[in-house]
Amino acid sequence: MNESIMKTRVAVIGAGHAGIEAALASARLGCDTALFTMSVDAVANMPCNPSIGGSGKGHLVYELDALGGEMGRAADLCTLQSRTLNESKGSAVRSKRVQADRARYHEIMLDTIGKTPNLRLCQGEIASVEVCGWRVSAVITRLGARWECDAAVIATGTYLSGRVHVGDINYDAGPDGSLPASLLSGSLRSLGVPLMRFKTGTPVRVDASTVDFSRMQRQDGEEHPIPFSYYTPESYMDGVPQSPCHTVYTNADTHDVIRRNLTRSAMYSGNISGRGPRYCPSIEDKLVRFADKERHQLFVEPIGKNSNELYIGGFSTSMPVDVQYEMLHTLDGFGRAHITRHAYAIEYDCISPSALTPTLSVRGIAGLYSAGQSNGTSGYEEAAAQGVVAGANAALYAMGRPPLLIPRSSSYIGIMIDDLVTKGTNEPYRIMTSRSEYRLCMRQDNADERLTGIAYEAGLIPEPRMADFRLKQKQIADEIARLDHTGVSPSESANEYLISKGSAPITAGARLSELLRRPELDYSALSPLDAERPELPPAVVRTVETSVKYEGYIKKQMLEVEKARRRENMILPDAIDYSAIRGLSIEAVEKLSSHRPISVGEASRIPGVTPADVSVLMIYLS
Repeated sequence: MNESIMKTRVAVIGAGHAGIEAALASARLGCDTALFTMSVDAVANMPCNPSIGGSGKGHLVYELDALGGEMGRAADLCTLQSRTLNESKGSAVRSKRVQADRARYHEIMLDTIGKTPNLRLCQGEIASVEVCGWRVSAVITRLGARWECDAAVIATGTYLSGRVHVGDINYDAGPDGSLPASLLSGSLRSLGVPLMRFKTGTPVRVDASTVDFSRMQRQDGEEHPIPFSYYTPESYMDGVPQSPCHTVYTNADTHDVIRRNLTRSAMYSGNISGRGPRYCPSIEDKLVRFADKERHQLFVEPIGKNSNELYIGGFSTSMPVDVQYEMLHTLDGFGRAHITRHAYAIEYDCISPSALTPTLSVRGIAGLYSAGQSNGTSGYEEAAAQGVVAGANAALYAMGRPPLLIPRSSSYIGIMIDDLVTKGTNEPYRIMTSRSEYRLCMRQDNADERLTGIAYEAGLIPEPRMADFRLKQKQIADEIARLDHTGVSPSESANEYLISKGSAPITAGARLSELLRRPELDYSALSPLDAERPELPPAVVRTVETSVKYEGYIKKQMLEVEKARRRENMILPDAIDYSAIRGLSIEAVEKLSSHRPISVGEASRIPGVTPADVSVLMIYLS
């Protein structure tokens, strides 16, 4: 083979959600990038539920889009159904979720990879990472091909030494019966990279023609979906035909089947050693942990327009095949259901995230990065969000440019990475809005405000998009200022209208912004009182409304954010000798020497480092 073909600047190992975003980010920064996959047919595979977004996860997708990522755009193009979760609650916790067409998502991502300059897709198992002088120098395939590179991103998902469990049957495999990546774990261990063993699982897939939907509760999508991506016009989403989803509940018969066969579950027979996700447990684990619950809700969802398969969310299991059928047939509407794919649990190796830095590089090995389930996360969205950061940093490192750092104080991506690298995890990590200290400032609608500038400085988004962003921010600022300076005079017609909307009449002049802060009024409701209102894009209106309604709370949180940023900007020298700093506790010296935090802010979040220790560090730096 021509030697020039065997060289690349950045090698990305794995073409799942983390690997794709990593490879696209690297290539878009101008770095020659090779993306390796066990099978081209498995690129962007969704072995679990083909859905994108959800509580907290939707925030990640919007942030990923603001950083130039691809997941949101692809999800918009293959939406089967769109819903906004927590719509009855405040703006901070509202999260978009779409049921996606699994096959179409794969096609879109494969097409995007093929059309991206500087990016090559290669089918092959990476068996080892070669290091010279503790710097990445090459990756080696199972067939012996040696690809010289400056940086590598481990994005192996659940393939790394994957082992599938169904009852007492277990065998080496990746997701969906694919081949596992069986050699790379040994290479990483030989380099001193600490590995953990986690597990996840999926439910049965069912033939829709064998199911009686009339015995389930139907769930339709929202009337006017808001797109995930900047590149998707809102008018496009209004024209998307939406497929119905359904819900069903387990019952006493279901629970009886599970309890009678609990010892036959791979999870409870002792065959599985890996730790599973707390927030997505198997159905048998739910029964053990929530023994007082008489039923559990399940979600029956399509996996594609041209597929007859249904996914049953909340029904994952590692029970034997005969028990899977028996369990399934107890559900309303599933008495004659046929299983097209059996449920399974899968164990896999992953890198301990405490071995990573905030750039997602592996400590002690220059040029080696990790993203997604390969470092302890759970979910497509968490993987993709990490992927864009790891891929961008691998490329920036290869080009000798400063790294991309995503602040905890302004993004859920930053929270996720900071949680992982400072605290580690003993179970697959899932993002939640409750993990944020400043979630009112971290909404879906202002993800671009928080991250587009960072992405532009790194080179992840082009100038035209940045120009559009600047225009949007000006429109938001101008409209907020207009609402603050436009008054409504008390009049019979104005008060009649306010009363009709369930709002109190005004006895003196009131600014539009004051009226908008009333809980019972929204921006559209004020239209009859606002004759000079300009025509604005819906995205601008949403941010204006939230900014005005929560102005006081947002200002208060922004002061806290600024304090946090000051700590993040207090950089700790990499060569600092913590044992020489008087006043630090013995535990703090040990933890700080091990973690090597890059800032006082990061140091303050390491377990074992007390506020007194942080004060000592700040005095030392000053």
